[in-house]
Amino acid sequence: MTAHAPQGDTQSTALYDIPGPRARRRHALYGVASTVVILGLLGWLVHLLFATDQFTAEKWGPFAYKGIQELLLTGLGNTLKAFAYASVLSLLLGAVLATGRLSVHRPLRWLATLCVEFFRAMPVLVMIFFIFVALKVQPLPALVAGLTLYNGSVLAEVFRTGINAVDRGQREAAYALGMRKTQVMTFVLAPQGVRAMLPTIISQLVVALKDTSLGYLITYEEFLHAGKLIASNLDYDLPFIPVVMIISPIYIGMCMLLSWFATWVSRRQRRDPKTEAVHLDVTVPGMAPLPGGPQ
Repeated sequence: MTAHAPQGDTQSTALYDIPGPRARRRHALYGVASTVVILGLLGWLVHLLFATDQFTAEKWGPFAYKGIQELLLTGLGNTLKAFAYASVLSLLLGAVLATGRLSVHRPLRWLATLCVEFFRAMPVLVMIFFIFVALKVQPLPALVAGLTLYNGSVLAEVFRTGINAVDRGQREAAYALGMRKTQVMTFVLAPQGVRAMLPTIISQLVVALKDTSLGYLITYEEFLHAGKLIASNLDYDLPFIPVVMIISPIYIGMCMLLSWFATWVSRRQRRDPKTEAVHLDVTVPGMAPLPGGPQ
């Protein structure tokens, strides 16, 4: 049975078939079966944890010590510090490279394209190790530099795509008003492009946050490195499940918070898809106030 648009609603178009009673029962059965399988896997995992004595006081007691708590908090603070530096620098580098890729000057455009393609193709870990070992840079700058080069090159493509997606009439109208190329990019194209690509930008920052865990490989004392120190200094039998159970939810929580923010922004974009008009006042160099605009 094919769904039809309601009479009088010429805007509605059905692109799928409404499931019938059998299909609905089948889908409900699939849902119940999937739930049972997931619950079974979780129960089996919990059983393994109890069977291997992972919840004993002996293994969880050390986390009550102030020194271990401070070590974890210090590692978490170092992770957030590296993420903050890498995020800001990645956004700046992405803006610079995107500007270069959109330039009308061919040498500048080729150079920016070469940088973007090279750093996007290079594994993050290789760049971090090269900067740390070959260039003899300290752990934090090496980690931030590697994350910045990779995520900045990816964000450059995100910015370029967003700007190119702006309606061509916006650009032509701005030029018709006598605006220079820099003004068109700064006041017309960039605000609308970034606004449209904001969920994607935030999603890429989630990648940067997760990649800060690579810092432990170059002895940067971030959150994962702190967990490794705790596990190696406690009298544990392998594996170090309690340490993992402390660190993993915090990492997952931080990433989920950023992902939730990206989803929230995306929903707001869908509810309000129109881009606000850009008004220029007398503070824009060489541009007279537009009729009806702010005086």
